[in-house]
Amino acid sequence: MNFYAIRAIYVFEMSRTWRTLMESIASPILTTSLYFIVFGAAIGSRMGDIDGIAYAAFIIPGLLMLSLLGESISNASFGIYFPKFSGTIYEVLSAPVSPLEVVIGYVGAAASKSMIIGALILLTARLFVDYQIMHPAWMVSFLLLTTITFSLFGFIIGLWADDFQKLQIIPMMVITPLTFLGGAFYSINMLPDFWQKVTLFNPVVYLISGLRWSFYGVADVNVGFSLAMILVFMLLCLALVWWIFKTGYRLKT
Repeated sequence: MNFYAIRAIYVFEMSRTWRTLMESIASPILTTSLYFIVFGAAIGSRMGDIDGIAYAAFIIPGLLMLSLLGESISNASFGIYFPKFSGTIYEVLSAPVSPLEVVIGYVGAAASKSMIIGALILLTARLFVDYQIMHPAWMVSFLLLTTITFSLFGFIIGLWADDFQKLQIIPMMVITPLTFLGGAFYSINMLPDFWQKVTLFNPVVYLISGLRWSFYGVADVNVGFSLAMILVFMLLCLALVWWIFKTGYRLKT
């Protein structure tokens, strides 16, 4: 394992974050704060508790997941797409660096950025609402698995995209709607029976439900099943990344 290569890619990607603090860190924090103000303070004060949890506190896991999914995908996809765009990807491919080391460097940096944003969102939430974390170790585990998995997914999008516009198609037109419809702002148990069954086909439901359980001990679906869904999606992403490097799809052409 070439740890020097991994460190070089990781440090380079992280340094880009520090150079663009407003876009990389401040922007998602500000956006999430606006959600807390609108849904937590303005609307939440007029709503009752959900599963014995104040509405403003209930939506914290959903807002956290909404931000992490978008940031993980965006950071990873742009991180690998820009070398393709500028042509420097060929220097990486010709260097004595294995595909695994390339993936660890880029995905590790993207996941680190998302974890930093997640920690800052949790600190920001304290300014608006009092909340508790019943299972902190599980919360960190869910956040790590989610950021790593969707950074892998973003890495795949960055390899697939052939222009900057395509980098935003899946996050904006697929991930964001699925998150809003996946129980970010409500419990799926509040839906009619038919729509509860339909919602179970939304993979984001399992992410939000598992994270909410780590906060408050309540979940819309079985926690073990939530964990299994994340792991399955991670394995699918790893298999697809392996296939891309093996075939050179959208990488060597």
